[in-house]
Amino acid sequence: MYLSSCSVGHQGLPLCLFSLEPVSRAMSSVFVPPPKCLQKTFVAPQRHMFGPGPSNVPPRILAAGAEPIIGHMHPEMLEIMSDIKSGIQYAFQTRNNMTIAVSGTGHTAMECAIFNAVEPGEGVLTAVNGIWGERAAEMAERIGARVNSIVTSAGGYFTNEEIDQALTKHKPVLFFLTHGESSTGVVHPLDGIGDICHKHNCLCLVDCVASMGGVPLYMDKQGIDILYSGSQKVLNAPPGTAPISFSERACQKVFNRKTKPVSFFLDMTWLANYWGCDGKPARIYHHTAPVSAFYSLRESLAILAEQGLENSWQRHKEVAEYFHEGLETMGLKLFVKDKNARLPTVTTIVAPPGYDWKEITSYIMKNHNLEISGGLGPSVGQVLRVGLMGGNSSKASVDMVLEALRDALRYCHKSKV
Repeated sequence: MYLSSCSVGHQGLPLCLFSLEPVSRAMSSVFVPPPKCLQKTFVAPQRHMFGPGPSNVPPRILAAGAEPIIGHMHPEMLEIMSDIKSGIQYAFQTRNNMTIAVSGTGHTAMECAIFNAVEPGEGVLTAVNGIWGERAAEMAERIGARVNSIVTSAGGYFTNEEIDQALTKHKPVLFFLTHGESSTGVVHPLDGIGDICHKHNCLCLVDCVASMGGVPLYMDKQGIDILYSGSQKVLNAPPGTAPISFSERACQKVFNRKTKPVSFFLDMTWLANYWGCDGKPARIYHHTAPVSAFYSLRESLAILAEQGLENSWQRHKEVAEYFHEGLETMGLKLFVKDKNARLPTVTTIVAPPGYDWKEITSYIMKNHNLEISGGLGPSVGQVLRVGLMGGNSSKASVDMVLEALRDALRYCHKSKV
């Protein structure tokens, strides 16, 4: 605590002078001292972020996030939100009016979708081929839904016939599917699934956090009713904003509920107005939007629009194939056997036999300043995961990862058992 003295300055404004002499403890009412850790300057390390996310944020997006703060209800901010909406519509390939970015990570968008589309006692069916189907099931259970799951092994996916049979059996109001399962490295086929859901009077909810921008995706053509993603993967924006879109069919369900959603923060009745999607002339304050994060998200969507979706999809495909060829040349095995089911943005490598995967990832971080990760959920202990997304999706990045893996396999301990 420091002493100050004030006098009247120019135009009657107060002029305060602060003494650099600290107030004695006897005079202070503060009993918790200033943390010594906060008296040191923090400098974030520069790393190659080649795990499953977040990915490296390029200078252009970092610069956008550093622009001056404006009010979250200022006209300029509303224009930025409108730009973001248009960018999401392009990335999702949808004309849905009810398209926004939730203030939070992909988990927030997952909860937004489930909390708004499902009421207590209603049925939800989740497709589990990795951790995200498990998470969706738990979220639905927490709000009192009747949850059933179809489960396949990590690295696998479901046929349309299996999904049709499960919908016939369980009769849910909502079916959840992960397009890009980052825990197992699977990209799930989508064609025909939306039509099957609609045949059963069921909404189709798809998670595309790890796939949007890196894999062909057509929300409207594929009959997806609710689609959500995240900012920190292919978009290369900082974590903290999550695109989401609702079809007209989904809106009919969401805005004709008998009960209010369990979350005020994620209530689409409020968010639709906040984002100017409800047709009302005035926007009502709901929450203070993450202004800087919206700057960054807008810039990341602008970069995707400049590159072109089809170019982005093709680049991720070619880079993934180049990476897979390099891994197989080294004698490493890919976890997903079906080549057509391999997610281009996140590659899963079978953990090399005899090695401790934690030692490999730690060695690579220490000696190459490069992040790759182990498995998640059902793939823990089975795989190494490498994410090459957005600006990180390049043959130069692949060469760096391959060299780091070669080095780690030379120097890390290998069991003879």
